[in-house]
Amino acid sequence: MIVWVLYDISEDKARTKIAKHCKQSGLYRVQYSVFLGTLNANERDSLQLEIEELMNPETDSVYIFPMNKSELQQCALLGQAFDKKLVTDKIQALFF
Repeated sequence: MIVWVLYDISEDKARTKIAKHCKQSGLYRVQYSVFLGTLNANERDSLQLEIEELMNPETDSVYIFPMNKSELQQCALLGQAFDKKLVTDKIQALFF
């Protein structure tokens, strides 16, 4: 499944580690604190556990949103948005 990971992490060290875990999971960075990619259920659960260990639930927030390919194609991208086709092609090339 395609997932979006969005976060607002106050501590630099934790934020850097969370970004590293997202990249190591194969997610593509579309903005500074926003990642997109394909993860199976186990990979998503593992990433969630890793993030929970690093974040401070009192000050930080992380959102993990599932999305199917059709929904991704229907997203409206405005301004300096990432190239949806490039991301979709990259996801398909890397994970399918």
